[in-house]
Amino acid sequence: MQISAPCLEVTDSKANKNIRDSIISVQAFILLTRRRSSKRLPPGPLGIPIIGQSLGLLGAMKTNTAEKWLEERIKKYGPISKLSLFGKPTVFICGQAANKFVFTSDSSTISNQQNKSTRMILGDRCLLELSGEDHKRVRDALVSFLKPESLKKYVGKIDEEVKKHLELHWHGKKQVTVLPLMKTLTFDIIGSLLFGVERGARRDQFVSNFKEMTEGVWAVPVNLPFTRYNRSLRASRRIQNMVKDLMREKTMKLEQKIASPHDDLITCLLSIRDQDNVQVVTDKEIVDNVMLVMVAGHDTSSVLITFIMRLLLNDPAVYEAVLEGSKVRMLHCLLGFAEQEEVAKSKSAGELLTREDLAKMKYTWRVAMETLRTVPPIFGGFRKALRDIEYGGYLIPKGWQIFWATNMTHMDDSIFPEPSKFDPNRFENQASIPPYCFIPFGGGPRICPGYEFVRIETLVVIHYLITQFTWKLSCSDTSFIRDLMPVPTKGLPIQIVPKKLF
Repeated sequence: MQISAPCLEVTDSKANKNIRDSIISVQAFILLTRRRSSKRLPPGPLGIPIIGQSLGLLGAMKTNTAEKWLEERIKKYGPISKLSLFGKPTVFICGQAANKFVFTSDSSTISNQQNKSTRMILGDRCLLELSGEDHKRVRDALVSFLKPESLKKYVGKIDEEVKKHLELHWHGKKQVTVLPLMKTLTFDIIGSLLFGVERGARRDQFVSNFKEMTEGVWAVPVNLPFTRYNRSLRASRRIQNMVKDLMREKTMKLEQKIASPHDDLITCLLSIRDQDNVQVVTDKEIVDNVMLVMVAGHDTSSVLITFIMRLLLNDPAVYEAVLEGSKVRMLHCLLGFAEQEEVAKSKSAGELLTREDLAKMKYTWRVAMETLRTVPPIFGGFRKALRDIEYGGYLIPKGWQIFWATNMTHMDDSIFPEPSKFDPNRFENQASIPPYCFIPFGGGPRICPGYEFVRIETLVVIHYLITQFTWKLSCSDTSFIRDLMPVPTKGLPIQIVPKKLF
């Protein structure tokens, strides 16, 4: 690709003046940099303006070689290097100390800013963008709905959505494709539980726009009509308008006292008031965080459930342990109660699962945690330096992006011995895992507020899939790529056989 500068007609004297001014500007920048820090920039080239190394990283994600791509950078430049991603100069950092720095630095040092495409699509007042008191205020509001003691009321509602989904899309079928069905299911749960939108034309409209919106979240931010980024921006605006319509309807119901803060997330956020009866979360913040929860809740759960099912195709020993409790797992011999079957046998026909039932699914959640370690749904993230930072002997200049990647500690053999081996028993005692090394949901004060929601949703879905079906893969290829999120080959097509219910 060749990038041409605009053609300008200038006199020789004006051209010489421009050159002199440019030289003076460069000299001034160098002097300023020397004054403000004795440290030097990290090694590595910035590449072509705007494009930089974005296409290389996105290409590696498409071929599922992104971790290797980053490992090559580490071998060449060390654990701290500079590059350009998505139109911004960036410093890549990795390791336990890097994760701690990212998740615990105060709001005067770095801000939780994502790349330009994510920010423009999801909005600049979502939790990913906020810092300091704003972050705490909005996070506390979200947690008021998503905390465990609140979500326990909704286990039955999730149970009902899962049963409806299986009846519509699984029972009576001989073959299904897991990932798209899990995306349908998780969006149905989000639509019902978080936004109060039931099945029908409105939910279908949300789904179609949502799919188009998420395609450009990590795209190169070139806003031209034919680009994926442009299509995603337009879909984002349509969803924002739909959310605003929902907010108006729910505000009216609250005023008429025919709605409860417990009905759904939007109603909950609208109802939170301070001592002066002023809405704590602004309308703009509600819209942007509804968009964020929509993306996070939809993709994390659907990918996690899909890859648990993919695992159970490849490792019958883990499947047997999930089904019957913690028992023989190669050299790991643990006798326990019959986990999923025990729960199923304790329920009468049509009875919904409860939070107490989910508490019995300890091994199943360890399987989920190990799946999150080996195939984290979120590849990495970005922060923004709010001032010059000296880190690891180098300068991170004010305004630059900071990029971190999850798998750099998840697959570190000094933290997780034999990291390529799938072993759920790593999480039997989670306190033994060093802090800021297992980070699928972030860490510290910025740990994902939707963690408990994902846990409940995953356990309910896996319970019904395991107790109602057996399955085997319909194609020989079990590989996957990353298209922002991990995607198994062909979406994981499987042949299913129903089980006799107890």
